Parts: sequence; structure tokens; C-alpha cells
Amino acid sequence: MKTLIVGGTGFLGRTLTGKLVAQGHEVVIVDIAPAGSAFEPYGKAVTYLRGDITHFDEISDAMHAARPDRAVNLSYYLASDVPPHRALRLNVLGMDNFFEAARQAGVPHTIFASSFIVNGDQRNFGERAITEDDHLYGFDQYSVHKGFNEWQARDYADKYGMTITGIRPANVTGFDKIHGSMDHVRCVVLPARGQAVEFEHKEAIWCPIHIDDAAEALLRIVLAQKPKHRIYNTGGTPIRMGAIADIVRSYLPDARISFRHETGGLYSNPINYLIDNSRLVEEFGVQIPPFEKRLLQIINDVRQQEGLEPIRPKSA
Repeated sequence: MKTLIVGGTGFLGRTLTGKLVAQGHEVVIVDIAPAGSAFEPYGKAVTYLRGDITHFDEISDAMHAARPDRAVNLSYYLASDVPPHRALRLNVLGMDNFFEAARQAGVPHTIFASSFIVNGDQRNFGERAITEDDHLYGFDQYSVHKGFNEWQARDYADKYGMTITGIRPANVTGFDKIHGSMDHVRCVVLPARGQAVEFEHKEAIWCPIHIDDAAEALLRIVLAQKPKHRIYNTGGTPIRMGAIADIVRSYLPDARISFRHETGGLYSNPINYLIDNSRLVEEFGVQIPPFEKRLLQIINDVRQQEGLEPIRPKSA
């Protein structure tokens, strides 16, 4: 099977590529960012094509040249402070270019990344788990564009009979993440490097999912010929910053993590954190490991990068 990944040089794209190649699949990366040496270990299994999704001819030419069995779009601005014209050009027009190019090339299954943030603040739903059928409460550039992308996907699927599937990752985390939500990453990575770090609110809450688990969920969807649903929540682990700090200190007793405010700030991040991912679990058998296991993995990834010995898991 051949999969074309637009924006494949990024955080999620690199991990998905590795998982596809490990299962014997061919990958075509289309991106304006250079591939560098990231894909060299995969040899001929990975092809890099320079292409800009905001230019229809470029993405269409790449799609027709590759003739993929699957097409995945991960190209996006991961913030809401982008100038409006530039953001819409990539996030909305780029998604339209992607869907139209996939349609014209006859791609059997098209996949795109949405986000859990389309549902907005947890207070919109109370203390209950949010499903894929719940109302969307986009509140900023990023969340509104992601919600509109879901409508674009439905429009193309309804009008042309395309199989298009979206995935809503929660707060993706990993040692080498550099864009998007970062406090839950910095709280682990910086102390693992011996650096002090300070945050605003100890009670601020996130819903992290490790990059390996997010990519595995995406992989299962990519490999499916025709998933049962149009959109899937990955889910994650709701956890407060103070709890992340406590876990880090349990492995790194000298970790220097401080907070300006010990109380308050639960809703300082306008996100949702109780997420129902039963669709993904029941259809694809995805299981998210305990967050502490993934947190230790992040610490040890950093330590490996720093030339330090790994920390052993706690005894049962």
C-alpha cells in the first residue's frame, strides 16, 4: 500500500511514516519543509516531493504522480495568532486543495487531522465525556478552522461519494515536540535536561496523548479501507500540571518545577479534557498506556539525547 502524507516532515507525520514503513508500506512525503536526514533510514520506502498545499497544481501534480492508496493531510498552522489571510490560505484553502486533488486522483481513502479543540471548553458540557457527535464550540482561529475542515470533509464525501475520515487528537506530547500546546511538554523535557521551569497555574489541566499513541490511532484509520465513522476522538489522559510535576519529581527528585499560583486556574486552558474515545477503541482496538509510562519514556528519550543512562520504571 502507498500512502501520501502532506506535511509529513512534521511531528506526527514522521512518526506515522515510521509505523507505515515498519509494516512494509510505501510512503510519499509532500511538504515545503525539507526532509533532511529524517527519512534516510527508510531507504527507497520513502519518497520526498517538495510541494505546497496552498497551490492546487503542486498538490494535484504530486497526487497524480504518486497515485496513492491513501492520502493524509497533516499540514496546518498549530496556533491562532497567524495573520488571517495566511491562516485561511493554509488551513482552509489548503484542505480544499487536498480534498479536490484526492478526488481527481481517485484516492480510495482520504484522511485528515482535526482536533479535540473543536468542542471548545469543557464547561460547555459539564463533567461528562465528550463524544464525536457533540456540538462544536470553536472559539479561536485554530479551533474554528478545524471545525470547518470537518464540514469540508462531509461536503466532499456527500457530493462525490468519497471516503474521508478525520481524527481528533488531544494534546499530543513527546520529547521532540516544538509547536502547539507546550506546557505539558516543557514540564517534563526541561527538568529532564536539568533546567528550571516555571508555570502560571498548578491546577491548569491538559489532556495529553503520547505521539506514539496518536500515530498508532492514525495508523489504524489509515490502514482501514472504509472506517465505520467519519470522525474519531483519540482521547487522552486528563491531568493537572501539578500532577505532571509530581510524577516528574518521582523520577527526577532534583527537578526544579515551580508555579506562580498554587490554586485556581483549572480552566486557564480553554480546552476539553473528558473525551470519549470508545469509537476508536471498539473499532480498531486502540488502547492508550498509562500516562506515567509515557512520561518516563519522554524523560528517557531526553536522557538518551543527552548521553545519560535511562531511568528504570518503578517496581510493581
